[in-house]
Amino acid sequence: MNALVKIQQFLHCETPDAWVQNALDNQALLLLDHANCEKKAASTAINLMFRYVGDFDMMNKMSRLAREELRHYEQVMAIMEARGVAYEQITPGRYAGELRKLVRTSEPGRYIDTLIVGAIIEARSCERFAKLAPHLDEELQKFYLSLLKSESRHYEDYLTLAKRAAQGADISARVQEFLALEKTLIEGIDEEFRFHSAAINS
Repeated sequence: MNALVKIQQFLHCETPDAWVQNALDNQALLLLDHANCEKKAASTAINLMFRYVGDFDMMNKMSRLAREELRHYEQVMAIMEARGVAYEQITPGRYAGELRKLVRTSEPGRYIDTLIVGAIIEARSCERFAKLAPHLDEELQKFYLSLLKSESRHYEDYLTLAKRAAQGADISARVQEFLALEKTLIEGIDEEFRFHSAAINS
């Protein structure tokens, strides 16, 4: 089973066609928020390295992930600059914040849940790149398809680390709880378009 199929089966829903149309109608905003997402993904990985010192496997995986996300950030910025898209401050979408509201406050629950959220965000990013790519111009299509391999590996890394952090306890019910919330966020309606938003009111 290829990585994309595994991700599609992991998530509880696919990206709605309405969101794809929103993305095509707002390509400058798509690129801007995509750049912000890559920057935030790198920051999340680095924060984990600082907060949970001593886990060499996690720290190595997060170091590699942060480097890859920052490289993607640079690539998105280069595309934006070439296309005359200004890098402006925009408010973050509600997606990641809503998922993080479910994160427990005590350890090791906080660590496990943070890793689960990371896995879901990476999985959704991968699914969206794949769904959007066929509708984009040749340059963006090639770029978005080039991201699938790393994003799917990031999803696997986060999920593997979450399972290991649970030290033998079954986290599947917890994962499903987050995925159920994620489904409502993806299938709902948002006021503003973002890379991880639901479809927006037209």
